Amino acid sequence: MADLKEQIACIKFCFLLGKTAAETVTMLREAFKEEALSQARVYEWFSQFKRGDVSLEDQPRSGRPSTSRTDEFIKKIRDAIMFDRHRTIDELEALTGVSWSSCQRIVTEELHMKRVAAKFVPGLLSDDQRANRLDVCREVKDQLKTDPDFLSKIITFFPVSKKEERP
Repeated sequence: MADLKEQIACIKFCFLLGKTAAETVTMLREAFKEEALSQARVYEWFSQFKRGDVSLEDQPRSGRPSTSRTDEFIKKIRDAIMFDRHRTIDELEALTGVSWSSCQRIVTEELHMKRVAAKFVPGLLSDDQRANRLDVCREVKDQLKTDPDFLSKIITFFPVSKKEERP
């Protein structure tokens, strides 16, 4: 994928050469194919350059910086999940004091985890983990060949919290 800054630098180059915005759009589409910036974005950059602002950096934006997506909170959430992978986002919120949406973003975007079978697991497995899963699957497959009722004999117990108990 073409880097946004590369394309903006190309737009600035064409602007400084005296090319029009339309010519620049055509050249970008030829060079970057479907990854080229849209015509509207190219025209916006041309307008910015015409105003005398030839900086390629983003302008400062208003708004408060994030206070919850810090290394400290990411570590707290990672530790809480590693201690008990069955934790919910609500539990992580209560444990860490980080808002629900920030916990969700940290888990998915920073820790690259997703919920699988009511348990947080890393999104990508290591080679050893993949090999181990393959071995276990083969063992279960072999067991099923010798005993077709094997899976019906497996019993799983789930602990019930006080919140889930019903009178």
